[in-house]
Amino acid sequence: MSHQIDPENLPAVAPRNHGRTRAGWATNGLIVLGALFAAVGLMIPLFVLVWIGVGVFVAALVVGALLRALGHGQPRR
Repeated sequence: MSHQIDPENLPAVAPRNHGRTRAGWATNGLIVLGALFAAVGLMIPLFVLVWIGVGVFVAALVVGALLRALGHGQPRR
């Protein structure tokens, strides 16, 4: 049982960058770095390093939002 969708009811074409933007790369890179710090801090019980990793993670979210607001991210619909 398949449904036919009329061409006028199709969604708009997605942008061609597939999320590969400066904001996306910066956010992802900083999140990975924060996770790495937190993981190393958990392996060698050094909880200061865990909290530094959490801080880098939070900073990544702020940097990503700031870059997107400056126009370096995926365009809003």
